[in-house]
Amino acid sequence: MRTLFVSITVSFLAAAFLLAQEGERTITTTDGQTLRGVVMNEGSTDLQLREAGGKIRLLRKVDGGRYRMVTSQKDWPTYNGEPGGNRYSTLTQIDKNNVAKLAPAWIFPLGPVTQIENTPLVVEGVMYVSSANEVWALDAGSGRQVWHYRRPRTQGITGNAAIGFNRGVAWEGERIFLLTDNAHLLALSRTNGELLWETTMADSKQNYNGTSAPLTANGLVISGTAGGDEGVRGFVAAYDQATGKEAWKFWTVPSPGQPGAQEVENTWQGANKEHRSGATWMTGTYDAALGLLYWPVGNPGPDYDGSDRLGDNLYTDCVIALDVKTGALKWYYQFTPHDIHDWDAQEPPVLVDTNWRGTPRKLLIQANRNGFFYVLDRTNGQFLLGKQFLKKLNWAEGIGADGRPIMKDLPKNPDGTTYVCPGFQGGANWFSTSFNPATGLYYFNSLERCNNFSITKGEWQAGRGFMGGAGRPVPGETFDKFLRAIDIQTGEVKFEIPQVSRDQTASGGVISTAAGIVFYTENSGAFIAADAATGKSLWQFQTNQVWKASPMTYQFDGKQYVAVAAGQNILSFAIQE
Repeated sequence: MRTLFVSITVSFLAAAFLLAQEGERTITTTDGQTLRGVVMNEGSTDLQLREAGGKIRLLRKVDGGRYRMVTSQKDWPTYNGEPGGNRYSTLTQIDKNNVAKLAPAWIFPLGPVTQIENTPLVVEGVMYVSSANEVWALDAGSGRQVWHYRRPRTQGITGNAAIGFNRGVAWEGERIFLLTDNAHLLALSRTNGELLWETTMADSKQNYNGTSAPLTANGLVISGTAGGDEGVRGFVAAYDQATGKEAWKFWTVPSPGQPGAQEVENTWQGANKEHRSGATWMTGTYDAALGLLYWPVGNPGPDYDGSDRLGDNLYTDCVIALDVKTGALKWYYQFTPHDIHDWDAQEPPVLVDTNWRGTPRKLLIQANRNGFFYVLDRTNGQFLLGKQFLKKLNWAEGIGADGRPIMKDLPKNPDGTTYVCPGFQGGANWFSTSFNPATGLYYFNSLERCNNFSITKGEWQAGRGFMGGAGRPVPGETFDKFLRAIDIQTGEVKFEIPQVSRDQTASGGVISTAAGIVFYTENSGAFIAADAATGKSLWQFQTNQVWKASPMTYQFDGKQYVAVAAGQNILSFAIQE
């Protein structure tokens, strides 16, 4: 492990000198204050000022040469809006009566970047967006750039990070945290984007890479890495926010001598010891009252060939509950034992406090990639419900009372491949979901698609994939995508909205609000608002993009906005009177 420390303090005199060098401006606000600082950016009606102490002031020009200070009243401070992972907002300004007046308020182009999968953060009026190895700070009311951090993309890495995937940043105090494509964790100054520290999480030459948004909790910044399809050995690690020093690490498939190794070793029968995967490429969730982190774990390796890894293959395809202070495992639940179809458990583990069949209970819910919806007691991992949400599902009859799937024999094709539903992309995937406490419904995009699976023998190599086969489209079959709303008490689908099946790689999610609206990304490229109780369409905006990101909402200067990344742009919508 290597940690690089850079200066994290700038003296007031040095900052004042820097302002003088860059060109100061003094302005007067409408309430009589005098502000002095560097203009970071300016438009005909807005201005962004950085004072000597580093504070960013967002301003609006008014008659008489004065400026009005503005900020956000409702932030979106984490990847999912709140640590529990539920993209549900209490904002009600955009409702069923006025949502038809929703229109773009501003657009910010990220430039010549590749696939944008990030969810913006908003903190004290400043929006933070990212792409691979880049972060922008924007005025959340105008989209005007405040600062931009960039480092070159890493050459020679493998996996999704090589394509440019990055799902967002984390925030705490005066720092913004970014996971780079080569699995380095960075802390940036929230005020100007300067690098404060850098920690190497893992060796990218051993196929590790980084794509997820980190999570801040209990004075730590916590992240996993990608590389599960390339045979890395997964882990979740926590670092001190001020220094980048590692506080703890939990290996999802521990080696001999590491905590938990003896308990999991009999679930792996075979010669492969070093490349068992179990990557942690999505953001976890956090319950501060219980002091527990809930982290989803990816597929075992190789993905499709299970002949040299007989057994359940713990802790792959699990959600693990970790003590936030120490990283100690408190409980786990495995959705798909001995997975041979690439059904990572990386779908959002959403934390819900509600009545479960008449009794108040702390729940964890998830629509899993394997095609089943699950309800767990998050205090102890007790299995409460497992219900099929796909129409096309042939690998299991259901989930037994013990929480394990009841397996079925899978049909073989004449060419030796195996016909399996769902396909490797799963019935659900990493894109965001939302539980609305007013409706009692859980919303997510789901895919109805089968694959023919084949096995290919091969050895692990640095810089190469470690799939052990392939899952391919079935000739003559199409796929269908739906927004589904599930009653979490029963697992029944209360309504579904069929989508135009234009692109099977679309990866957009949803958000629901207290105003009774669910916003979702539709497969044709449309951004749609629907009635959260009935699914009736209320509004849509066609972006003509393939969705790779999920929406969020915030309130700025008294107005509610809904923002989402589409194509190479960040779009922010508000009611236009």
